[in-house]
Amino acid sequence: MANATTVRPTTRRPPILLSDSDHDILIGLAASAARRTPDAARLLLEEADRADLVPAGRLPRDVVALGSHVTFTDAATGTTRRVQLVMPAEADIGQGRISILSLVGAGLIGLRAGQSIDWPVQDGRLRRLTVVEVAPG
Repeated sequence: MANATTVRPTTRRPPILLSDSDHDILIGLAASAARRTPDAARLLLEEADRADLVPAGRLPRDVVALGSHVTFTDAATGTTRRVQLVMPAEADIGQGRISILSLVGAGLIGLRAGQSIDWPVQDGRLRRLTVVEVAPG
């Protein structure tokens, strides 16, 4: 029987793309947040480590980056949400701003419009998140 608290995705993750500047920010954030939010920090580090990097000015507009407005669907709930991916101090769920250190934020970073990822959420289950649209911040 699988452990219900396991948050490590077992399926292959899609390729992701990060700007070199976002990559550096994410590494620093994950390292500083490792004690407070160990699961999100670990997953964010894993994503940063496997990402292909490009100069910030060459990141395609349809790739989720810090500051991006992202419309995504959650297959488990059938809901579509539009959020902005922000630094932790700027997060305000009531205003639709989610932290890059949240599990959903860490899962969306680097994905392109049309890509999906099976990603753990707070209850430990995997959910399929699909990026519908990306707009710059």
